[in-house]
Amino acid sequence: MTPRFLFVAVLFLGACFSHQKKILIYANSKIVVDETQKNITVQEGTTQVEKELDFSSSGPIVLNINGPGGKYSLEASEDGYWLANLGADTVVGSLQHTGSTKQTRITQEQLKSQLDSLNKLVKNVNVSATSKNYFIAPGKIEKISSITAVKVFGPFTPIPSSFDASSVTEIYKFYDISEVYTIIGKLTEMSKYKYENGTEPKDDNDDSVYTIHPTKK
Repeated sequence: MTPRFLFVAVLFLGACFSHQKKILIYANSKIVVDETQKNITVQEGTTQVEKELDFSSSGPIVLNINGPGGKYSLEASEDGYWLANLGADTVVGSLQHTGSTKQTRITQEQLKSQLDSLNKLVKNVNVSATSKNYFIAPGKIEKISSITAVKVFGPFTPIPSSFDASSVTEIYKFYDISEVYTIIGKLTEMSKYKYENGTEPKDDNDDSVYTIHPTKK
């Protein structure tokens, strides 16, 4: 093999290995995938199931789905991390900002802001890849990151307190839309209560809502 041919071969192999797509599939029953990983069968069910597929080809990946809603195709057009929702309910989620400080209280303004954000999220308002939040209806696929070194925690799965955030580049949390409505209900109920300061230092200018000693307004 001549040096020139060897150089071209190395470039070709490098180009092949530089492409990577990962597709995380959500479904409500067992996910059956053939040897190509492109033909997928799911049935009706009530159990949250997920499966991650890896691809290294440069071209688009087309998944052929056979499910309760019939037969259809989903396409991952470019490199990155994708989420395909084959379940019966919409899933919503966002990039998580991790840190070592644990929030033990929340102000009334923060509470209102969270409620406003969640109400917009379930209505698919102000949702965009730029904002790193996502609304994925049944039978749809969305690219959630341009990289594949991410960790996604799915519906009904909390992020463990022991999880090492430094082990991945990005962390995402997704919810079944029914979970979000439950959270909205709880936060709305919180907004109807006044919380005493308990044993924490009192500041006359502090409008924080503490998580102890609830008393009705």
